Amino acid sequence: MSAARRGRPTFGPLAPRSRHGALFAAVAFAAFAAVGLALLSQHVYGMEPCPWCVLQRIVFVAIGAFALLGVAWRGAAGARVAGLVCLLLAGAGLAAALWQHFVAAKSASCNLTFADRIVNATGLNAMLPGVFEARASCADAAVSLLGVPYALWAGALFALIGTLMIVALRRA
Repeated sequence: MSAARRGRPTFGPLAPRSRHGALFAAVAFAAFAAVGLALLSQHVYGMEPCPWCVLQRIVFVAIGAFALLGVAWRGAAGARVAGLVCLLLAGAGLAAALWQHFVAAKSASCNLTFADRIVNATGLNAMLPGVFEARASCADAAVSLLGVPYALWAGALFALIGTLMIVALRRA
């Protein structure tokens, strides 16, 4: 008999523990940490983001939010919904990271690209410009950390998150 049928909630702190909670919490932490590191790079080290960088930040924030939903919504349905949305977002983020590295980084201008249009459509660049405003061209934003371009670091994290979400979906 399910927790809902026994009169117990399936959402929130009173819900029974889920075997997916730690996995979703780790994904949320990793996604928000990625944005935190990007902001550190921007505001402390002067590495300004391009539209593709900002789009990936938005995807990481969305992944973090849905992963937290997976932590809070402890039933199997919650794991499936949060896991599927996080998996789709991780795929979109991986595609954005690869596009940024292989195509956009070789372009002198990112104005009016797909990423620029999405960022502008969300309005986040106007609400939180210190976090979501693109301030550099894609070529200028193509920097490396330990010899690996930032876009590929982000792509690796998106791939890891996608893999973890496949694990969560298989367990659900």
